[in-house]
Parts: sequence; structure tokens; C-alpha cells
Amino acid sequence: MKFSSFASGLLALGASLASAAEVVKRASLQQVANFGSNPSGVKMYLYVPNKLATKPAIIVAIHYCSGTAQAFYQGTQYAQLAEKYGYIVIYPESPYKGTCWDVSSPASLTHNGGGNSNSIANMVTYTIKQYGADASKVFVTGTSSGAMMTNVMAATYPELFAAASVYSGVSAGCFATGTVNGWNSTCSQGHSIHSQEEWANVVFNMYPGYEGPRPRMMIHHGSADTTLYPQNFNETLKQWAGVFGYTYGQPQQTLANQPASGWTKYVYGSNLVGAYGTGITHATPMFPEDDLEWFGITGNNNNNNNNASPSKAAPPATTHAAAVAAPTTTLLACVRPSTAPATPSSAAPVAPAAPAAPASKGGCTVQRWGQCGGNGYTGCTACASSTTCKKMNDWYSQCV
Repeated sequence: MKFSSFASGLLALGASLASAAEVVKRASLQQVANFGSNPSGVKMYLYVPNKLATKPAIIVAIHYCSGTAQAFYQGTQYAQLAEKYGYIVIYPESPYKGTCWDVSSPASLTHNGGGNSNSIANMVTYTIKQYGADASKVFVTGTSSGAMMTNVMAATYPELFAAASVYSGVSAGCFATGTVNGWNSTCSQGHSIHSQEEWANVVFNMYPGYEGPRPRMMIHHGSADTTLYPQNFNETLKQWAGVFGYTYGQPQQTLANQPASGWTKYVYGSNLVGAYGTGITHATPMFPEDDLEWFGITGNNNNNNNNASPSKAAPPATTHAAAVAAPTTTLLACVRPSTAPATPSSAAPVAPAAPAAPASKGGCTVQRWGQCGGNGYTGCTACASSTTCKKMNDWYSQCV
């Protein structure tokens, strides 16, 4: 064999290996068809920046009901910021009509159970392997249904994630119905009220026997959310307070006007922060740069404010819907036997009021992403200008 032919062969082999390692074209959203086992048919999309860091971090960004990977890629700044900081973004896409996530079936609420959570976890392990990513720097975020799945991912695959940021979601397991992609009005309307020990047990039972570290959690919610009622903010704080050993209602600090004007941060410690927005609807703004700091990709992840005094102020008092036209929550079937569900603490201070029961039909307007219909729904049905009411399932229609 001539030397030139041998050299050409080596160059071709090297190019082939490099092409295999790259997986997708950089600086654009690309679908990955074969990322391993995909028991629930979730689609995987990947954004790899031009300026990819050595051993890059990974952010899993999970879209809302009616959303797509493309819409979440275009509507958020995670990919744009990836060019600056060199991390990879995974955008999963729901396989169901209406594109909500399955956060209700035993398959999705169990480690390696074969549901949506299992498929998303396999996307993470695939990306780590293909790009030599740093397995200690994998993070997850999402809004609405994607926020619900973010909590579920943190509960079912704690070994994969270092931190999570949740926008307008519910506690992991709160939406359990025993069916795939089910809707749980008891949970959505803020009637699934339990003690922090019960909520923590839900997390523990999603991955029985796991004793390792768990992702740090940052929870965002708005006081005017009539799709996933504000009581879900407190229930989610209870859940992760129970997991990390904090006492719900006793944050170490309460910080006004963070992460933005009209918001209040409740800092329980290095593992748990809540952020409550006064007058914010279900269309909660996302704070990607704040997320990057929480994840440790930027800054020093210091949630303390030198100008703020330590406070024992409890989270805001919230309300739930006045009536529920749905079966009783199935939460307690997921937890170890324990005492009866606890009622909200009477010690909680008066705070910005959350909405009362939805107003009667007519005479009001639902903003984008808000609920506008569904079985048992009695609230506003008129969508804001430039949006229309779209049926997602029998229980939930949304202004999109």
C-alpha cells in the first residue's frame, strides 16, 4: 500500500469519527432520532453552540402544553446564552395531542418506569456520552406542564441533575391519575394539600432505595395564576423542604423585589429557593440569567443579599379554587401510610392575595397560556387579543 493511500485512509477515518462525535450541526436546533431507548415516543431536539466548552454543561428545557421544542427554543434565551457560556441545550417534545407532558401515570412517576421521564433521562445520558459533557453539571427547567415535568425529573432521576428551576408548576406526583397524560383538577385548582413529610415521601417513592444527592430546587409561581392555582407554590415548597430537611414556612431569608420588581424570594438554604410574583398570571416570565446563576454556570450561586436582614417570614398565604369538578386526588396512593393531610398553617402572614374562584363566564379576559375551558371549568372563556382558545384535552383548554 502506498503511503499516500494509507494517509488518506487515516484522514478519512478521522473525519468519520469527528462526524460521529458531533451528532448534529452546531448553532441550530436539530432533531436527534436515535438517542437510545425511547419507550414513550418523546422527540429529542438538541442545540449545540458554535463555541462549545470543554466538558460542557447541559440544560434540559421542557416546553408547556401546546408548545413544541421549536417554540421553546425560539421563545426562551437558553440557546442564545449557550453561545456565550458554551453549554448544550436539550429540548424534548411531547408525543401527545395538545403536547402536554405525562406527569400522571405510574410509568412517568417511577424511575426507569418507561414513561416520558424515562425517555428524557435517556436523552441526557446520550448527550453526556456523545459530547463528553460534565455529568455533574446537568440541569433542568420548564414552564407550566414543562414545570410539572421538571419536578418529576428531579424526583425520578435525582442522580442525573444538579439543580432545577420550575416556572408555574405543581409538586411531583400531584397530577397523578393512574392514566397516561391525564388531567387532575384537584391538583390544578390547589386542593391537593398535604404535609411536607407526605410530599417528601412522594419523591422518595418515585425512586425507592435511592440515598444519593438530589438537585437543588428553585420554584417560581404567580399570585394570579388561575390555571395552576397559587396554592401549588406552597405545596411544592413543602415537598422539597421535606426532602432537604428544611422546615416549611421558616425560610432563612425573605428578599423583596427579587428576581424582579413585584417578586419575593424565600431562601430556605442552598438547596431550596421560592420566588412568588404579585399579580403574575400563569404566563410567568422566565429568568434565564437567574437560572444560570442558580445552576452555577455563571456567578457564585449566592442567593443571599447583603442588604437584606434574615427573616423568618413564611411563604405567602394563597388560595385555591372554590369548587372542584374532579375525582379526589390520588396522591396518598403514592406515599407511605402516614397521618391525615395537614391544612395550611394559620401562622402564615397575610401576603399578596392570590385569586379567588374563577370569575363567571363573560366579562373577563384570559391572557396567553391561561385556561379558557374544560370539563368542570367555570372561569373566563374569552381569550386576549391575538390568542384563541385551544382544546388540549377534555379537562383543559388554553389560550394560545
